[in-house]
Amino acid sequence: MPQRSPLLKMRVKGMFACFSRPELKVERVSYAVPTPSAVCGIYSAVLWKPAIRWHVQRIHVCRPIQFVAFRRNEVNSVASAPAEETIRNGGPAPTFFADTDRAQRNTVALYDVEYVFESFFTMTEGAGESDNVTKFVDMFQRRLEKGQCFMTPYLGCREFSAEFSPAEEPIRPVKDDQDLGLMLWGISFTPSGNRAHFFRARLEKGTVHVPESPEEGGISP
Repeated sequence: MPQRSPLLKMRVKGMFACFSRPELKVERVSYAVPTPSAVCGIYSAVLWKPAIRWHVQRIHVCRPIQFVAFRRNEVNSVASAPAEETIRNGGPAPTFFADTDRAQRNTVALYDVEYVFESFFTMTEGAGESDNVTKFVDMFQRRLEKGQCFMTPYLGCREFSAEFSPAEEPIRPVKDDQDLGLMLWGISFTPSGNRAHFFRARLEKGTVHVPESPEEGGISP
């Protein structure tokens, strides 16, 4: 059984957020609340180490859920690396110019958001002899209080940067109950292929309780 930290709370807020639904490919439409994988990304932005892996337990929604629609400039394709044969034998590399590949797409995002997350981490096989739970808990709390981070955390899209701070008590989520339907839990990356895992999300008195594993109340297509 991997070593596990106590629950570590963090308050996060921002002007915009977009946690894109994977079933809508062309234009971005956000879930009503952050996905567990996005929350893990925010924690990793504050403290990333190969010795730990983050897990989300609860998501508290502290401001009313509001959607806003606007258009953003995006590109139709992404830059690709040269083929192995080109790298080995030389030759022209593929070119990519964003200015000639740009397109305007509609985005349905969240507006004026604030959350309190409760998460914990487990030690991984990458932990060294000097690594332990207490060390990383102290490191995370110190970074959280000083506003330090490994990289700037963002709310779904990189241009929607997030403000983060310690979560002071009491936590006051919105008084809202709603069925959020199927939500992306995370993606398993394996040599045989990638697999998406979903769970049935429900907002209960402003809080989403996240299963600890895809097997615990999760759905894998």
